[in-house]
Amino acid sequence: MPKSAESVNSLPGSVQVSLQMLGEHLRLGRKRRNESLRAWALRMQVSVPTLAAMEKGDPRVSMGVYATALWLVGRDDALRTLADPQSDTQALAQELLVIQNKGRRRSV
Repeated sequence: MPKSAESVNSLPGSVQVSLQMLGEHLRLGRKRRNESLRAWALRMQVSVPTLAAMEKGDPRVSMGVYATALWLVGRDDALRTLADPQSDTQALAQELLVIQNKGRRRSV
């Protein structure tokens, strides 16, 4: 694995926990299919150490590896909605605040 980037070392705790949960879920998906680490890694075209790191939620593993694992368990469709703008409640709240502030300025 390459050296850790500073951004990896400063991941928010909740992000690290989410990656660990994702890795664990993907590990369980592999095991439910009775696939060995070696066989699954071969299907994903990654090394066994990379697959093992992904299953531990290692943030240094590329998004493509996680995406391929999701595809193998039939969940790649979930990637399409992860950052869906329609579900971005923070942006919506900011837009509403801007609109509200513009309305207040006009009424003054």
